[in-house]
Amino acid sequence: MQKVVSILFWQKIKKMSSLQDNLKYHNSNHRYQLIMKSIALFLVLTLLMMSCQQTETEVKTGNVNTSEVANDKSDDDATEKKLTLDETTGGTFNKELAEALNADEYGMKQYVMAFLKKGPNRDLDSAAAAKLQQAHLDNINKLAAAGKLVLAGPFMDDSDIRGIYIFDVTSIEEAQKLTATDPAIKAGSLIMELRPWYGSAALMKVNEIHETIAAKAF
Repeated sequence: MQKVVSILFWQKIKKMSSLQDNLKYHNSNHRYQLIMKSIALFLVLTLLMMSCQQTETEVKTGNVNTSEVANDKSDDDATEKKLTLDETTGGTFNKELAEALNADEYGMKQYVMAFLKKGPNRDLDSAAAAKLQQAHLDNINKLAAAGKLVLAGPFMDDSDIRGIYIFDVTSIEEAQKLTATDPAIKAGSLIMELRPWYGSAALMKVNEIHETIAAKAF
């Protein structure tokens, strides 16, 4: 009987020991879970803080970029206005130059064009013809220097129309006075047909530019 009791007692002791071990295990496991949960919570909070800092940085950067975008937009608007002006005028408008050249709103102005035609008196010997031609060229240079003759030049064929003049005048009468100074007109070697003409005011710069590119003079 004592042996049976002893066996039962030791079985009870083992059972209690087993229960204690299980309790220790459960307590240990519970503690481990709490630690892991704490670590997980810490990681979550850390990630949230990092996310907030990143968002704040992006907002600050966004403010700078917004300013830059505003400046870029301002530049784009200025470029657009310039392009609109370029499309309207064909280039950047220079009011001072336009006024100096007496240009209208289209950059144009009125001239008188002269068509130089063969005259009735052309039967000259070579020496006389050369002398008359030189006097004709000298008169062209004189009118150009005075700012009255904008453009002059011969046609390259042998037609009756020998060349053209473009005078910086607004009336046929003014142009007639200028053509009357031409020795070839006086000699009857040439006659002129005068026509009002509307062209670019930029032609007023032709003689000035020509002087910078001509290596020789007539």
